[in-house]
Amino acid sequence: MDPAAEEARHLGLRFQRGFLAGRRLSAFPWAELEKKLKSSSDALLLLDILQKTILHPLCMKYPPSVKYRRCFISELIKKHESIATEPLDELYDVLADILNKEESTTCYKSYLLPTGDSVTLSETVAIISQGTTGLVTWDAALYLAEWAIENSAIFSNRTILELGSGIGLTGIAICKTCNPKAYVFSDYHHCVLEQLRENIHLNGFVLESETGNHTKMQSQNQRTEVMDLQGPKITAAELDWDSVTKEQLSQLQVDVVIAADVVYDPQITSSLISVLQQLSASKTAGKPPEIYIAFTVRNPDTYHLFQTELGKVGIGWQVVPTHTKNLFLYDLHSNITLLKLLAKTL
Repeated sequence: MDPAAEEARHLGLRFQRGFLAGRRLSAFPWAELEKKLKSSSDALLLLDILQKTILHPLCMKYPPSVKYRRCFISELIKKHESIATEPLDELYDVLADILNKEESTTCYKSYLLPTGDSVTLSETVAIISQGTTGLVTWDAALYLAEWAIENSAIFSNRTILELGSGIGLTGIAICKTCNPKAYVFSDYHHCVLEQLRENIHLNGFVLESETGNHTKMQSQNQRTEVMDLQGPKITAAELDWDSVTKEQLSQLQVDVVIAADVVYDPQITSSLISVLQQLSASKTAGKPPEIYIAFTVRNPDTYHLFQTELGKVGIGWQVVPTHTKNLFLYDLHSNITLLKLLAKTL
């Protein structure tokens, strides 16, 4: 493949990754596209981008919001019209089709994995919906999933507990790429758990409760559904940080604990610290679990409060070095930190 063709192919793939994941349109390489179009009157690049985005099989089956698709195709048309005199019928046909569709309160985002597989999630269109921020995927979850894929040995053949799983991006990516023995998704808000279970289904996992097997944690406050897969045993659990006990957490026998973007509100910090303290004191095969927390530092005071509270209960921490792969698209200017917590010696 000649350099120009390879450059065009790479540009198309960048548009594909960004579009399927529903990234902000302003983050797309529009200037590079315009430059390529001006250097060649050939419309093949635009048609290739169209096939990789709006006409991609994943998009056809699990489409982004109508507004997002409309804005994207409109921008493609603008770029074409700025350098060409003849209209490109395919672009206008797609626009006409989108204009005839009704908007929904939910949309889909798909994240391509290095294995060739993908994680597809149903998300709410609004950032805050039904009183929770858990119905969308945040950048720290993408960052944590990338790091996990690059460090899959930490998760391979081990039992993982995820706190604040949200709608499931990190956990589903780990289950598809890291070969864990068992994975416990957890959250508290009922709407988030409902969306989480839908996304687990969406990615080819079947709840065991649907085949008549339904288990429950030994607590009236926690409901658990277990999935039986060819791969890991997967559980989706309602977990209340304020009421869960050390005994209940110990029963899970977890080797690794992870969480993404759970350090954002000082009001819940004490509850989170309490759970982390109980987990760090639990043992599986004589060892406490490894604990990794990823979060975007939006307010340094909240971050420092978290570190201070960890110190008060005797939990140390170290910053995990930034990983090298950029599998998912997120704001690279975000101040995302990944901490490995160091359990106190008992």
